[in-house]
Amino acid sequence: MITIEVAYAIPEKQRIIVLDVAPDCTVYEAVEQSNIVQEFPEIDLAQMPMGIFSQLVSDPKTCLLKSGDRVEIYRPLQIDPKESRRARAAKAKQEKLANKLSRRVRTTSYNKKNNEE
Repeated sequence: MITIEVAYAIPEKQRIIVLDVAPDCTVYEAVEQSNIVQEFPEIDLAQMPMGIFSQLVSDPKTCLLKSGDRVEIYRPLQIDPKESRRARAAKAKQEKLANKLSRRVRTTSYNKKNNEE
C-alpha cells in the first residue's frame, strides 16, 4: 500500500483526504476511493480536470500514483486570469488619475488661499 492525498477546495471550504491505496492505483481511482464526491456533490469526475501537485494530468484513468502524491481536483475558473488582470490594471489607472486630480485641486486651493492673504 502507498499513502496519498486527495484535495479539493471551494472558496468556503477545503478538504484533504489521506488514503492508503494499492501501488497500481490511478489518479481517477484514488478520487473515487476517497468518496470526496459525497462531500462535494458538484464534482463531476468525468469532466473536472485533475492533477498531482499542481501539474495537470492528461489522463487520470491511466496515470499511476507514487507514495506521497497529492491528487488535486480542479474547479473551473470563475473569471479569465487575463481579464482579471486587465480589470485590476484599469482600476489602478483610474485611482492614480483620481489621486493626481485630487492633488491638483488641493494645490490650486492652497495657492489661491495664500495669494489672497
